[in-house]
Amino acid sequence: MSVKILYEDNHLIAAYKPAGTLVQGDVSGDVPLLEEVRQYILEKYNKQGNVFLGLIHRLDRNVAGIVLFGKTTKGASRLSEQFRQHTVEKIYHAWVEGIIEQSKGPQTLVNYLSRNEKNNTVQVFDTPQEGADRAELAYEVIETSKEFNKTLVKITLKTGRHHQIRAQFSHLGYPILGDTKYGAVSKFIDMHIALYATQLSFTTATGGERKTISIDIPKD
Repeated sequence: MSVKILYEDNHLIAAYKPAGTLVQGDVSGDVPLLEEVRQYILEKYNKQGNVFLGLIHRLDRNVAGIVLFGKTTKGASRLSEQFRQHTVEKIYHAWVEGIIEQSKGPQTLVNYLSRNEKNNTVQVFDTPQEGADRAELAYEVIETSKEFNKTLVKITLKTGRHHQIRAQFSHLGYPILGDTKYGAVSKFIDMHIALYATQLSFTTATGGERKTISIDIPKD
C-alpha cells in the first residue's frame, strides 16, 4: 500500500494526506484517502467485506498533512465530539507571500467568515455580520526569506471554519503561496498550496491518554 500511516490504535487511525488527494470521494471519481486507509485495514488484518471507517475531519484537497479517522463508531463519535468542543489542538505551517515582521509571542487573528457555496470561497469581515461565523487562530513567524519575499508561519487553529487559514491570511495581506483562489501571485504546477497540517493533539477514545501526532513540513 502507498498510504502512509502515522498512528493507529484499536479505535483510531491517522494517515498522511498528500496535496492533491481528496479526503472523501466526490464527483471526480478520484480515489480518496478514506478508501486508501480502508484498503490498508482490509489487507493488514485480512478482513472480508466492508470495513467501517469514520470520517472525523477534513483537509482541503490542495492541502497536505495529517488526517485522523475512526476505526470504530466509538472512536469516530468520541473524536468528533472533541473536534466540536475544540479540545483537539490543530497546528499548521504555511509559507505566505510577503514579509511578516517578527513579534514577541504568538499573534491572534479574529475575523468573521461567510461562505459562498456557488464559487466555494469565503468572504472575510473584521466585525460581526449576519450569517458570518467567528474565526480565530494564532500565528507566529518562524522564518522569513526576503530573497523570495515569503514568510513561514506556525498556526494554531482555534476554530475550524471552511478555508479559514487561507481566507484570514489573504485578508491580512499575506496569501498562502500557490493559493490563487485567495489572491496569491505564485502558482504551483501541481495541485497544492503551501499549507500543511503538521500536528494534531487529542485524547484517545478509550483510556484518556493524550496523544500528539506530528510531521515535518514536506520538502517539496
